[in-house]
Amino acid sequence: MEILKSTSLTKSFDYELFRDINFSVNERESVALTGVSGCGKSTFLHILCTLLKPDDGEVFYNNKSIYSLNSSELLKIRKDHFGIIFQSHYLFKGFSAIENIELSTILTKQKIDNLLLERLNIENILNQKVGELSGGQQQRVSIARVLSKKPKIIFADEPTGNLDKNTANDAMNVLFEYIDKNNAALILVTHDENLAKECTRTYKLENKTLNLI
Repeated sequence: MEILKSTSLTKSFDYELFRDINFSVNERESVALTGVSGCGKSTFLHILCTLLKPDDGEVFYNNKSIYSLNSSELLKIRKDHFGIIFQSHYLFKGFSAIENIELSTILTKQKIDNLLLERLNIENILNQKVGELSGGQQQRVSIARVLSKKPKIIFADEPTGNLDKNTANDAMNVLFEYIDKNNAALILVTHDENLAKECTRTYKLENKTLNLI
């Protein structure tokens, strides 16, 4: 079942990044977005997840044009339905790991999944302040925080960039398992070709267009 789609997306800053891009993702699908640095992958992802408005075109979530919604409706979708994982963690530095995760679940009225914490191998660092954690530990806490809110779509921008190979594989397996069990979807920006191959589909953004590869 189609959960998100874009039609004729166009975006420029000092120069045109892409034009007339059509895209869609279904429930229980993982889609990788690849391309050289600066081609517009992250910008495209930010448009899909409500963080950046396109110059032209539309994004539909559950058949609703999200950029025609008012700010409170858009905020509710971002809070309750979308989960965004950045390479920079954006955790609250003065909080402990568990407090960061709890804040997400309180806002969305969900319960913390202890098995998820074990799968991400962070159960032993939950009471440590974020500033005491390594970059890899912070990234896994960030992933746990996003998944704990039970999003319908996960938007991930290089989510394993701070992780070693084995830990990255474990984290990605958690994401793949999540979308399968929760009828969710994953849209992933990555430079890792091997990781992209594990996704349902892979697209490459080049020459201002998005091509299936």
